[in-house]
Amino acid sequence: NKLGGAAKLVVAVAVFLLTFYVISQVFEIKMDASLGNLFATKPPRYKCGISKACPEKHFAFKMASGAANVVGPKICLEDNVLMSGVKNNVGRGINVALANGKTGEVLDTKYFDMWGGDVAPFIEFLKAIQDGTIVLMGTYDDGATKLNDEARRLIAELGSTSITNLGFRDNWVFCGGKGIKTKSPFEQHIKNNKDTNKYEGWPEVVEMEGCIPQKQD
Repeated sequence: NKLGGAAKLVVAVAVFLLTFYVISQVFEIKMDASLGNLFATKPPRYKCGISKACPEKHFAFKMASGAANVVGPKICLEDNVLMSGVKNNVGRGINVALANGKTGEVLDTKYFDMWGGDVAPFIEFLKAIQDGTIVLMGTYDDGATKLNDEARRLIAELGSTSITNLGFRDNWVFCGGKGIKTKSPFEQHIKNNKDTNKYEGWPEVVEMEGCIPQKQD
């Protein structure tokens, strides 16, 4: 009868599961791991959540500019969030993180208000950066109004191309280095343009990720 058949099936399944359990205990097969791998392969997570692993002797980084004047920028290096709204160490203007080019260790984080502030402390800060330092910069709200030619030249010397035409409320992220001698490949810039702006008065967020070569002796 149907009930008998169903009971036999239940017993058969129970015996199978019990057998599988005993075998798995004997061979130390982790049931959850095996079944998990069968049904879902979890994509690997790379440092800072970047899309692929960096080669050896490279530092992973990911960064984003601020969103309008609401959400601050975010700078991550080697899986360490150096600056963000959550860390409460970002502000209007240009946000800068410095790291050791050999070890990736964070040296300093600061922001300079380029709307209501003074450019002089920013220039002093830029001049004091040591050779071999990784420099990561991101704008928030407005990073350009108070910039003068000297500040722009010092940032260009770190490898920036866009700094010469960074304008009011443009969004910009940049990663360069002191003593780089070339133009950095790590730079994104979106102009503030009322016809294309995503937010009222501001362009969309710019994001960037990559792998910075470790400084060799």
